[in-house]
Amino acid sequence: MTEPLLSDNTADVIVVGAGPAGSTTAYHLAKAGLDVLLLEKTEFPREKVCGDGLTPRAVKQLVAMGIDISEEAGWLRNKGLRIIGGGVRLQLDWPDLASFPDYGLVRKRDDFDEQLARQAQKAGARLHERCNVSGPIVDDRTGRITGVTAKLGEEKREVSFHAPLVVAADGNSTRLSLAMGLHRREDRPMGVAVRTYFTSPRHEDDYLESWLELWDRRGPGEDRLLPGYGWIFGMGDGTSNVGLGVLNTSDSFKELDWREVLKAWCASMPEDWGYTPENMTGPIRGAALPMAFNRQPHYTKGLLLVGDAGGLVNPFNGEGIAYAMESGQLAADVIVQAHARTTPAQREAALQRYPRVLKDTYGGYYTLGRAFVKLIGNPKVMKIAAQRGLTHPMLMKFTLKLLANLTDPTGGDAMDRIINGLTKVAPKA
Repeated sequence: MTEPLLSDNTADVIVVGAGPAGSTTAYHLAKAGLDVLLLEKTEFPREKVCGDGLTPRAVKQLVAMGIDISEEAGWLRNKGLRIIGGGVRLQLDWPDLASFPDYGLVRKRDDFDEQLARQAQKAGARLHERCNVSGPIVDDRTGRITGVTAKLGEEKREVSFHAPLVVAADGNSTRLSLAMGLHRREDRPMGVAVRTYFTSPRHEDDYLESWLELWDRRGPGEDRLLPGYGWIFGMGDGTSNVGLGVLNTSDSFKELDWREVLKAWCASMPEDWGYTPENMTGPIRGAALPMAFNRQPHYTKGLLLVGDAGGLVNPFNGEGIAYAMESGQLAADVIVQAHARTTPAQREAALQRYPRVLKDTYGGYYTLGRAFVKLIGNPKVMKIAAQRGLTHPMLMKFTLKLLANLTDPTGGDAMDRIINGLTKVAPKA
């Protein structure tokens, strides 16, 4: 590969990482006419640890990006969430809202990410795969980021890219944010997700399935309630994605081997579902879930954080993709407006809006989520909640709206107004 021309290495904005956050940011920037470089360290298609289940919040973002989400294009629709716990099985449809569609989707993550990256490319973003960003280029005088250094291609050739703004969409480990002095806040919850795939007759399920109680059934009198929640998502392709999420508020967070916990949980399932070692189609993989704004500020010195890099995972339900994409769209909107300002001071004032927009959008809700996470870290609370709460469909409908963050901001029903009111009065995260 020849050395790119210098003009090819400069842009209006550099986006580091082509996951859902980075690709969405790049797409909206390119659509608005900005010159965008999208740098991805791996090559598509690539594997990522995820539940593969998308709520209506994520569907709304896909629609906004013009992605074909038809069944013919390989998307599997779901009607809602089935909740299992406390000996109760409750099926809840996604709420009927003006602001969000009433269905979710399932799509394998390796394929999903590539679709978003290609859509950004189609919009005009310049995608470099196998481009491993090694660090920021910082102006000694101002301390601002003005580009990044990277190793490109198989031969790991050193290249530098330049832009007045850089977006860190490089996930939970976000080496770029760390190099710019932005460290993780230890006072924010952290989750871990582990999952695998099984060949299963349950692959065509109309509902995403969430298990509020994980039992490790060792034998008579030896049952243990494990911290966290489990999921089963039918993929529509002969396989099920089976996984579990657990929070660091739980006492056993550090002690347990979560792969073993997942195996124990799967072993307790009905045999005809096929969640047995011989039906496993891939290894058990794990990933961290950075929650509730665990890295701040979300804008500083020319660097904006989106998605997991900014700790945008919803603490209520562990959902990351919708918030990755939403933060990408919000960041792009701010950058586009800043780009049109005529002086550096005006541009900076416009960019400083980004953290405030995030706090206004999610701050109160994430604060409620942090309180919720502390509560369910206690097994007694979890047990009572599962046994009592699941027997009240009205209460569960409210809980679904709260957990999935699905309300109409204006003109909604009484439940919407209560949830919106709570998030407004809660302190901003």
